[in-house]
Parts: sequence; structure tokens; C-alpha cells
Amino acid sequence: MPIDYTNIKTQKNEKVILLFATIGLLASCSKNAVTGRKQLTLFPESVLQEQALTEYRSFLSTNKVLSETVNKDAEMVQRVGLRISKAITDYYTTKGLAKELENYKWEFNLVDAKDVNAWCMPGGKVVVYTGLLPITQNEPALAVVMGHEIAHAVTHHGNERISQVAIAQGFEIAGNIFTSGNQKANSIFNNVFAPAAQVGVLLPNSRKQELEADHYGLNFAAMAGYNPNEAIPFWQRMSTAGGGQKPPEFLATHPSDERRIGELQN
Repeated sequence: MPIDYTNIKTQKNEKVILLFATIGLLASCSKNAVTGRKQLTLFPESVLQEQALTEYRSFLSTNKVLSETVNKDAEMVQRVGLRISKAITDYYTTKGLAKELENYKWEFNLVDAKDVNAWCMPGGKVVVYTGLLPITQNEPALAVVMGHEIAHAVTHHGNERISQVAIAQGFEIAGNIFTSGNQKANSIFNNVFAPAAQVGVLLPNSRKQELEADHYGLNFAAMAGYNPNEAIPFWQRMSTAGGGQKPPEFLATHPSDERRIGELQN
């Protein structure tokens, strides 16, 4: 029987492509400067921050933002955010990691909405919803939540998740892919970062990411002068919010369970 050299060549080419793809993925795994954990980060943070700013401005323009000059809750959100961001900046500076945050332009806004939610986009763009405040109940508990969300951003969890999705969808990564004409790229970004995305269904945070955000967020809040013990009663209140009905949207991506509370107690 004659040997099918064409098939052999094709298989060899496929193996070579797979090899180079594997090498590319390994090269894209970077060691997080603070956590020390290796992460798949295919996208420059500057690219994600630029896209995040666009989404953030769009969100603020279509929602009711409360002014810190006339609203005491908005002033509290601003105060907590500034204290935590300063603590993080000081911490990174003392560790010789100031460059990690050099492009962060922090913003903290309170939006009038019943959603029990808060989030932080790459580059330090933070929003808290008024619906969260009846559960936080006090400033230290709010600091716990904001510290957690900010920790997701500074530890590059978003970049890690969006990179995983891009690979899973066989997406070709090249340059600044987030453009008005690149619908697939923008869809991936929006599914991870857009405030309206059902992230808990489409792209849930991993348990590892959640525990990291709990750990570092709690430390950031404590560095800012807030009592970290407030985390326990807050998560207990959060877990019972809704009176047994559908849990708050916040819990879709931030599961409150015995392990989380146990870890926080430790």
C-alpha cells in the first residue's frame, strides 16, 4: 500500500502549530506582582483600561449618579474609595511596584439604583449602587465590599477571565482588538466587564479569584484604617438578603458560603 505522505505532512504541520500555540500560551502566562500566582493575560492592561473608560463613561451617562457634594452616601463612597486607593498605592510603592498602578485614574461613584451590587473596572473605575447600602449598613462594611471589588481589578482577574474566554472561543489576539468594528472582541469584553452583563451566568469568577479578592480586599480595607471584622456580619447579611427569594445580583458573581466566611475568620 502506498504511503500517504500528504496526510503525514498535514499531521506534522498540525503538531507544529499546536506546539507554537502552546508556547505562545505559556509565554502569555505572567506572574502577578502581588499574589505571586501565574495568570493567563493575553491583553495589555492599557488596552483593557482604555475600553473600560469608554464603557464607564457610557454607563454614567445613562444612569443617575449622585453627587458627593449634596449626598452623604455618595460622599461616603468617595471617602472610602480615596482611602483604599491611597492605601493600595502606598503599599505598591513600598513594595517597589508603583509602576503597576501608574495608569490608574481612580473614580468612585454612587448610582441611584435598587441593585445590590458594586464593581470596579480596569484602571480604577468604581461604581456602588444605592441598593447595596442597606446591607452594608456602615462605612467599614462598605470598605470591605469596595476593597474586594478593587482587588479584582488590581490583581488582573478581569484580564485573566477575558483571556480564558478568548482562548476558549479560538479568538485571534492581535494588537488593539477592541474597536468599534470588532464585534466579537467587544462582545467578549462586555460579557466580562460591562455593568449590564449577566456575569454570574456567562463568566463567573473562579473560587480562586474570589478568595484572592476576599483576602487582598480585606487587607486593603484594613490598611485604609477600617475594621476587617466587619466582613463577617456583612457576608452573613448578604447571604440572607432577599428573604429566601432570588439572591441579590451581587451574589451571582460573589458567592457567599461557609467556606468564604471561614476563610475570612481565619
